[in-house]
Amino acid sequence: MQLKRVVVTGIGTINPLGNNITEYFNNLDNGTSGASLITRFDASLFKTKFACEIKNFDSEKYGIDKKEARKLDLFAQYALVATSEAIKDSGLELEKVDLDRAGVILGSGIGGIETMFQEIKGYFEGGCIPRFSPFLIPKMIPDIAAGHISMKYGFRGPNFTTVSACASSTNAMTDALNYIRLGKADIIITGGSEAGISVPSIGGFNSSQALSTNNENFRTASRPFDKTRDGFVMGEGAATLIFEEYNHAVARGAKIYAEVSGAGLSADAYHITAPHPDGLGANQVMRLALEDAGMKPEDVDYINVHGTATPLGDIAELKAVKEIFGKHAFKLNISSTKSMTGHLLGATGAVEALACIHAINSGIVPPTINFEHEDPEIDYNLNLTLNKAQKREVNVAMNNTFGFGGHNSCIIFSKSK
Repeated sequence: MQLKRVVVTGIGTINPLGNNITEYFNNLDNGTSGASLITRFDASLFKTKFACEIKNFDSEKYGIDKKEARKLDLFAQYALVATSEAIKDSGLELEKVDLDRAGVILGSGIGGIETMFQEIKGYFEGGCIPRFSPFLIPKMIPDIAAGHISMKYGFRGPNFTTVSACASSTNAMTDALNYIRLGKADIIITGGSEAGISVPSIGGFNSSQALSTNNENFRTASRPFDKTRDGFVMGEGAATLIFEEYNHAVARGAKIYAEVSGAGLSADAYHITAPHPDGLGANQVMRLALEDAGMKPEDVDYINVHGTATPLGDIAELKAVKEIFGKHAFKLNISSTKSMTGHLLGATGAVEALACIHAINSGIVPPTINFEHEDPEIDYNLNLTLNKAQKREVNVAMNNTFGFGGHNSCIIFSKSK
């Protein structure tokens, strides 16, 4: 069976570096930190008092009125905002689209965790009468963002959400790629959304010792590959990409940002939170993605690594990169944009996919900021794009995302020919 080609024809985002695509790309290029002290709740009793929050978000400015907003968890609002921008950017005329062949596949790791927290808190504070909101379940479940997008635009094709911790949105994009490749759909709205800056998530990740506690230097606390790294910085937001069958896109004269060349999935089968120390799962997932794309390691110009700034994770991933790419590893650009955006959990793969697409179209590789101290366990002969963006031609970009539970996903974008 001849697989169909898949391209990206629309993009949208809201994240700590910008409330739209233009702001995001500008701040990526300029190496801007999205970190700030937490304003969403009183974090004074927590080990971590900072995160990468979205700034100046007002749902009404994005066409979500107060009545509707009360029915939507923040993660669903973010997804709707990013999708609105992506659809507008794509130039899709929905009245001319076969909506039976247009679907929505999103990723989210923890969905409406804030809704769940507030409802349970209200139950215990209000006594024993279980007067939960009738919107509790439809606000909390991770798949609801995809459902709302489907209902708003009338997409009747495949509609679901992938949940694989921090690999969720790359899993979603992988599924979207394959549904179109196999001829099951013409258009898939894909990506991910997360709103995890909340009491249970900050408290839970603190307890698992995954978050940075560098409160005195919070703006530079997300420092992948730096000897003083002490964990990731929580981020939030959403990114949406319009995946479209190539001939369908060409027929309507769509702008093509990039081709979706291939993807891979694997598992560490090792530990609930720690990566395999030898990077075995990371090694396998990059190899599978290259095979799926029909590419050699030498074809790749840039890798947006998972790079969360955890002591073990950064070392294991770079070890895997060196094993897969061999001598070519030293000719690559490598960067972790989590140093700027923080870690958006289930949305991180989609936000970083946009960074890859931007590198392909602009010839600017976004930096790994906040680097100061060399770690003797890291090989700095690798070009980690430290502190400043670098110009180079990027024809092929790879994006790695890994999640608790040992989930690994990798997707490859390339210039469309």
